[in-house]
Amino acid sequence: VNACVDVVLSGVKLLEALGLEPSEGKNHAVLNSGQELREAFAHFMERGAAAERFFSDAEAFQAIARTASEHPAAQLYVGGNAALIGQKLATNPDLKILLCGPVGPKLHELLDENVVVPPESMQERDEFHLILEYQAGEQWGRVRAPAANRFIFSHDLSNGALNMLEVFVSSLDEFQPDLVVLSGLHMMEGQSKEMRQRRLMEAVASISDIPTNIPIHLELASMTDQDFMSNIMHQQVFPLVNSIGLNEQELLFLTQSASGPHASLASWSGIPDVGVVSDILFWILKEHGKTAERASDLTRIHFHTLAYHILVTVDGHWGNQAAAVAAGARAAGTQACATDTIDTSKVFLKAPLEFVTSHTEAPSKISLNPDEPVVHWHREGISFHFTPVLVCKDPVRTVGLGDAISAEGLLYSEVYPQ
Repeated sequence: VNACVDVVLSGVKLLEALGLEPSEGKNHAVLNSGQELREAFAHFMERGAAAERFFSDAEAFQAIARTASEHPAAQLYVGGNAALIGQKLATNPDLKILLCGPVGPKLHELLDENVVVPPESMQERDEFHLILEYQAGEQWGRVRAPAANRFIFSHDLSNGALNMLEVFVSSLDEFQPDLVVLSGLHMMEGQSKEMRQRRLMEAVASISDIPTNIPIHLELASMTDQDFMSNIMHQQVFPLVNSIGLNEQELLFLTQSASGPHASLASWSGIPDVGVVSDILFWILKEHGKTAERASDLTRIHFHTLAYHILVTVDGHWGNQAAAVAAGARAAGTQACATDTIDTSKVFLKAPLEFVTSHTEAPSKISLNPDEPVVHWHREGISFHFTPVLVCKDPVRTVGLGDAISAEGLLYSEVYPQ
């Protein structure tokens, strides 16, 4: 239910256009000023990590958004995880997509014709999200980016309040979907604690109204409030959805929020360790997934990081996992390079060629075989499908990559009727 217009441009170019000098990096959970924007951008650029933040000052944000959208180097795209996943699925000519998010005139013009927007979802003004990209090795003052990534911020109240969720759920009767994809919960972090808690309860009530025979996928995104993450996981949302999509930042934040395995790890250094990632994914499905004793619908997690993807499923609920995880990896390589097929001269392999599958149990050691790029292992009724990604050397666009990966993986996934 989150949709917006993404204004994509070089972070360094925008900060220069705003007259903001390079500064020491400092993390801010919410941005209140240009000064804090500058510090947070430096903090994440130095780490080569993706992040998303709410900008609290409406007037200051409008001024920054104007400077950004009018910058000669800026590009305007469909934005918001929901709209991006819808847009990716809509490239398949046989699919019709229902999108309920705050859709303004510019966004409507950018959407694929296979995307249907109910009239109640239309609004007079677009919501703008600013995406500040940086390249591997790029310098800003003393900061040097170890990898290409982006820093996202917005002052977005309609998405932040999940305004379109009820419209979405009430539109399903007529639309009769085969799959529901939800995203945008992370946008609620800009709300007060009370408002967020109330809205989350309403969201849970709405999601509970979706017929149980329709699979639901939840796409997570960057968050900073551990209590809120813990609420989403423990009491409320996880048991209602069948599938989750997330990246390495969200996975680590999730285990830190709920004191799961490897929760003492402060951050990843380089490529996330496959054994550590597998332990956390296993724990999520063991603790919050469907079992004979637990009334949860969660049976699938699609994990993506730059170098590799893992699709984890509870046995007996999903099929075609090898194709699904491979399709997601292929989408990552083609979309980042903006090519129709993988161009081997433009990509390289960053995945570990050998790894262990766990650090908490007796692990098996796996060596990658290029002839069989999808590796499968099994642990207590849970299947893991791992594939390396052919990483684009010189990415054209990194935004929406996770959404494209999740969408493509879902398209190839086969859900067994229960």
